[in-house]
Amino acid sequence: MRAGRAERIDEMAKMTSIGGQALIEGIMMRGPETSAMAVRNTSGEIILEECETKGKDRPRFCKLPFVRGLFNMYDSLTFGYKCLMRSAELSGLDEEENKKKEGKAPSAWDRLFEKLLMPIATVLAVVLAVALFMYLPMQLWKWIAGNSGAADNYFLRACFEGVLRILVFIAYVWATSLMKDIRRTYMYHGAEHKTIFCYEAGLPLTVENVRGQKRLHPRCGTSFLILVLIVGILVSMFIRIDSLPLRMAVKLLTLPIVVGVGYELIKFAGRKNNLLTRIISAPGMALQRITTREPDDSMIECAIAAMEKVIPSDGESDRW
Repeated sequence: MRAGRAERIDEMAKMTSIGGQALIEGIMMRGPETSAMAVRNTSGEIILEECETKGKDRPRFCKLPFVRGLFNMYDSLTFGYKCLMRSAELSGLDEEENKKKEGKAPSAWDRLFEKLLMPIATVLAVVLAVALFMYLPMQLWKWIAGNSGAADNYFLRACFEGVLRILVFIAYVWATSLMKDIRRTYMYHGAEHKTIFCYEAGLPLTVENVRGQKRLHPRCGTSFLILVLIVGILVSMFIRIDSLPLRMAVKLLTLPIVVGVGYELIKFAGRKNNLLTRIISAPGMALQRITTREPDDSMIECAIAAMEKVIPSDGESDRW
């Protein structure tokens, strides 16, 4: 009987295009037709919200290899940010903040500050990212290489700058994992992966079945980011410009190429399970040991609730 069940599971097993994102006390799942978020509020209830998946009706050009990655990344960032902000409301985080301010009428300055805070924070985040991931590695190489013969070694320069970017990224991820709230988010991230694995295995979506799945997934966004950084090293080897401002500008212009190649690599690695794809997936899987943690059952319940809403009626439409 067990062998027969294993055979049925193997027949149903597949690699799905359904992906997700950990939120504040919840999870968002994005299917080919529908996207859903499940957030647990302060009363312990799971609140579900659904919407149509953005970008599915884009022109065929936007879905071409090496082009689709840029549009998918844009969709993931914009929709993911909206879900993150919405989860703060649904979870009761915003309500708790408002209670702290009860009895104090906001001044005109407070209202103006709240309106300006988000765009200012966004600009500062972009400036900080450019400084850490572009300017700092270039400037450090300039200081270290100086007028030596290594200054003209473009291969060595690209490797130095690229490895430093990866180290900065890993250090940032590790530092955030020390924060209590972020650790809970990483636990929800683990619940997301386990639930997707359970669905891909063809098992019923129950807490018990999901709990037994792996938490490291080869098609995770973390793996994609690491691949983008690695591809950036290879592309940088062909940028033979010494002027720092000009090199920064060229690197920004090549970003769509880097993102496109990185996306195709993760698509390729997700379709097969062989030595080459395991090598491609290895850096991202290693980093997921930081960005995912073992979830508790309440987190798994949220992941299942969101997943059940996005599974398409046509079982073939979500194949990876």
